[in-house]
Parts: sequence; structure tokens; C-alpha cells
Amino acid sequence: MMDLSLTLACWNYDRCLPVLNGTVQIPGVSITTTILPPGQSFPLAVSTAPYDITELSASSYLIQVATGESLYQAIPVFVSRAFRHGGIYVRSDAGIDHPSDLEGRRVGVPEYQMTMALWVRGILADEYGVDTDRIRYRTGGTNVAGRKERLPLALPCHMDVAPIDPQHTLNQLFLEGELDAIIAPEPPHAFQQKHPSIKRLIEQPVDAEKDYFRRTGLFPIMHMIGIRRSLVSAHPGLATAIHSAFVTARKITMDDLQTTARASANRLHLPWFSDEWETTVALMGPDFWPYGVERNYPELDSMCRYSHQQHLTPGRLHVEQLFADETINLSGI
Repeated sequence: MMDLSLTLACWNYDRCLPVLNGTVQIPGVSITTTILPPGQSFPLAVSTAPYDITELSASSYLIQVATGESLYQAIPVFVSRAFRHGGIYVRSDAGIDHPSDLEGRRVGVPEYQMTMALWVRGILADEYGVDTDRIRYRTGGTNVAGRKERLPLALPCHMDVAPIDPQHTLNQLFLEGELDAIIAPEPPHAFQQKHPSIKRLIEQPVDAEKDYFRRTGLFPIMHMIGIRRSLVSAHPGLATAIHSAFVTARKITMDDLQTTARASANRLHLPWFSDEWETTVALMGPDFWPYGVERNYPELDSMCRYSHQQHLTPGRLHVEQLFADETINLSGI
């Protein structure tokens, strides 16, 4: 029986709250939790690694696995997923009417290696035939100045990837016409403020994302949970126990969402939540947010392919390299 006191850092996603608040326990493990947004936890995870269990950027993790530098071992618990067709913003006067028009343009992105950008480039290439190597990337904070790549990159010489002045933001350069487009998970302020020169490249992103899922079956994975490698090695069964706790927490949340959607009175501020739930289930099935390797193999394999194609990993990783051995065959439902 394990008798461990461990630290956990994760954002307060609904699917993680039962672990964070102690509703779901890990047998033999006492957990001290810290709620951190990804923008704070990710740089720590790839540098000082202060937490025993932590949320990981999927793309950063792949890079560190490829270089043998990751202090964490992932388990197939995918706490953040998102479709990203709506995250491409363009200037209406830049002549960018089709994704292929991004080639040769100056496009801002918070970090070249970030998972959101990994998926957007993969979708642009697979779905629209874009040569993403021909985009001229400018990196920096979208709305807050000073963001930098959290990992060193070894990109080929034909790639044009450069940081902006750390005193500037992508949003500022976008408005000044120094950038033709921005790819970012957070909308630039100019778009939020409905600036007349700024629009989404894909103007009906939800329709495009649903069509993408119907055709590909892919629900992009953004973040996963990692455990300090030394702990995984020293305590067989620990990775399995932590995986089980997060699976149980996810099930509690999914059951609660279903109960809320079908209740006679709506507990949420969202007036059409019930319809949104039924629409999502009709399209994606009742277990639309699965954990586990088997159910997520296509997404994971796509990320391994994208990371290699986009020059982030020197070779193509295999999905099985990413996870603690004892968790590879576990069910995520």
C-alpha cells in the first residue's frame, strides 16, 4: 500500500474538480492541490517541474519526450480539448479569403510550438492544402506583451519564425498592419472589440468544426496529465491509481451535465444549455470526452505526425512512447 503525500497543479476544469476538491480520492495518496491556469503551469512543467502531478501542454510534452528532457510521464487523461477552426483571425484588407492565402503572409502566434498552433497548422495542411512552412510566423503575447517560446526550437533554415519586440503585442501589430493574421486561442482584443478591419478567416467556425468531426472523428487534444517520472518508476500502480481517479472525476461531471440538461429547471445561466447538450451527444456520442489511449489513438497519432512534419520533433514519435506503460491499455470511460 502506498503512503504518499503529493502535489498537484491543474486548472479548475469541471472534469477535474472532484479530484481537486477531494471528492475523488487516490488510495494511499494524500494530495495537496494548486489551481493554476495553463499559462502559469506550462512553463514550470518544462523547467523547474515543482509539482508531482501537473497539467501538461501536449505539444511541449512531445518535444521533451523526443529530446529525453521531460521530467514527467504522461497518463492518457486529456483535461483540455478544443476545436480550433475559429482561432484564425485576419485583416479584411489583407486579401486573405482562403486558408491557402496565408502562405507568405506575416502571421502572429503566441508560440510556434504551442498545441493550439500545432493543431491549426495540421488542419490547414490536411484540410486545405496549405504549405504551413511558407507562413512567416511572428511570436509574442496576443494581448499582453512579453510572451516567449517556452522551449528552444531547432527549426530548419527555410522557416521564417521570429519573435516580435517584447514591448509589443500581436494585437497591436495586427491593428497597425504589421501582421496580416493571428492564430491564437485567445481572441485578439481588436476582434473582441469588433474592429471593422478584423474578422475570422473561417467565419462560421462551429459549422466547420462539426463538419470536420463528422468527416475525421478527431476531437483535438490540448492538455494531458503528467506524473513525475521518478515517482512512476518507484511506485508501480501509482499511475494507474491517478488515471482511475481522473476517469472517475470525468464520469461524475458528465453525469452531472446530463442531469442538468434533462432537469425540469435549468441550474445554469445558459438558456439553451439543454439543446447544446443534446446536439453534442447526437453528433459525438454520449462519451464524447474519452480518456485512454485506444479511444484517442487517432488524435494522438495525428499530433505525433504534426509535430514531426512541423519540425518540432526530429523523428516521428509513436503513441505508446508518450504514456506510462501501466496505463496504455486502461479504459478511459
